[in-house]
Amino acid sequence: MLRTTKNMRDKYEKIQNYLFDLIPEKWEEIYLYASVFENADDEQTGEMYFYYFPKSLLKKKPVNVYEVPKKFNINETEYLKIVDNLYQIIQDLKQDFKDTEQRLWTNLTISIVNSKFKIEFFYDKISGEEYSSYIRHVVWRYQYLHLGGELKEERKILEKYLDNMSYTTKEKEEYQAGMYVKAINNVVGFDKEIEVAQEKQKEQEQKSIEQEERKNKKLQEKAKKEEEKRRKEEEKNKNQILKV
Repeated sequence: MLRTTKNMRDKYEKIQNYLFDLIPEKWEEIYLYASVFENADDEQTGEMYFYYFPKSLLKKKPVNVYEVPKKFNINETEYLKIVDNLYQIIQDLKQDFKDTEQRLWTNLTISIVNSKFKIEFFYDKISGEEYSSYIRHVVWRYQYLHLGGELKEERKILEKYLDNMSYTTKEKEEYQAGMYVKAINNVVGFDKEIEVAQEKQKEQEQKSIEQEERKNKKLQEKAKKEEEKRRKEEEKNKNQILKV
């Protein structure tokens, strides 16, 4: 049975906040997969991906988090830093399980649906091989997103998975709670900073334009005065010649 500490609950809240910040539009559902395990060299490794379903009257296809920067014209480097921070929290969460001497999970799935936050902890033996990662991704997308089977290779994987379902049960434990925060704007958090910076840049550019306009105006006024002075001098010289 899972034991949930304050540190864990704090991390669940942080995970939700990061997920909300990473989605730049209104959404219906969120699904995240992450694994944290030791490889053959006893080094910690793993992977993470998550998808969300945009809010719409019509059913839309899920959006992959790694497609967001290009789709919404967001700075990819800054965006992926936030993704990395999210994965680090999940790694720290596993350390909390270790510190409280609980059974260590190898992978988890987080879902946020109908204002409910749920984590499923699994204890599968995971291989770090690239093809094994591909198989996990295909099966996971089928299980949670109801996608897959378009490619021949995917169909083979899913057929084998469905054949084994009847006599294979994955051991798991669950944690459920209401959402810690309410997603209102669903705007990428760091993007606000970018907007502020862009606004400041626009203000500076506008100031530069105004300064240049004032400078040109002064030059024009100076040129006009000099032209007026030159015209008066010519008029004066002309009158002196006439007097002679």
